[in-house]
Amino acid sequence: MGRHVRQRRAAVVNPARTQGGAALLMAMITVALVATLAAAGLWQQWRSVEIETAERARTQASWILTGALDWARLILREDARSGGADHLAEPWAVPLQEARLSTFLAADRDVGTAGTDVDNVFLSGEIVDLQARLNIYNLVEAGRVSESGLRAFRRLFETLGLPESELTLLAENLRQASEIGTDGGSSTAPLMPLNARQLRWLGLAPETVEALQPHVAVLPARTPVNLNTASASVIYAAVGGIDLSQAQALVAARESRPFRTLADASRVLGGRDQGLAGGMAGVATRFFEVRGRLRLDDSVVEERSLIQRDGLNVRALQRERSVVAAGSGSGR
Repeated sequence: MGRHVRQRRAAVVNPARTQGGAALLMAMITVALVATLAAAGLWQQWRSVEIETAERARTQASWILTGALDWARLILREDARSGGADHLAEPWAVPLQEARLSTFLAADRDVGTAGTDVDNVFLSGEIVDLQARLNIYNLVEAGRVSESGLRAFRRLFETLGLPESELTLLAENLRQASEIGTDGGSSTAPLMPLNARQLRWLGLAPETVEALQPHVAVLPARTPVNLNTASASVIYAAVGGIDLSQAQALVAARESRPFRTLADASRVLGGRDQGLAGGMAGVATRFFEVRGRLRLDDSVVEERSLIQRDGLNVRALQRERSVVAAGSGSGR
């Protein structure tokens, strides 16, 4: 009889314990659910703030770099007013070292910028003469491979130790790319590169492209090499009938007195100006590259712009922008 009483008590007690455990479990589930929802809401809010911050930084960088480009265009326009030859002693050739943006604002207006985001923004840049390099477009003339252009590039390839087969491939693929959109164009022709870094599109090996980049440019029209800004290797390639030592003599002579005319360069060569008369050399420049670099906290934005100058008309033909890690090289 005592055993039956204990069993009856157990039957009465066990449902209460079960209900208490279920209530505790439901409470724990509710707490976990609330914590999950709170964490998700917090993450969404953080993500929205990060997106808004990144978009604001992108917009600010765009406006600042656009202003820097306009500043560079103004410098080139003022240089054009003076006329004459273009050389490395002119204001446009002086690079802008990295400096706080607040420095420029304080110089422009008597305003205080201490404690603002402007103090964390750094700007640098430079203007590069693209006619200090051999123009890839000189390889093609009227839909055919140009003999004068091919001779110049052959000398450059020999100076750099690059294979002749790569030059042949470059010239032929460039000719095909230049025919896109014409009646003789092929649907399988390679795309025309927009800059020297894209010469792989024409079938060149990566090591060849890397070796050529400091010495060549991709410009929309045939251009002469500026003897006041080009390296000795490029001058030797562009000017026929001289050797590398004579090209180096031209570079040394312009350091003390830039060439105002081709006749000045001819005198340095002792009157041997047959190579200067072929249209592959000059002392003025129409095409420049403007490089801007903006550093804001941990992000770095770089921009390259192709500029064409015809008299006082200075316009941007291309703009290319990229984001790099802070502290890394600019890849120039």
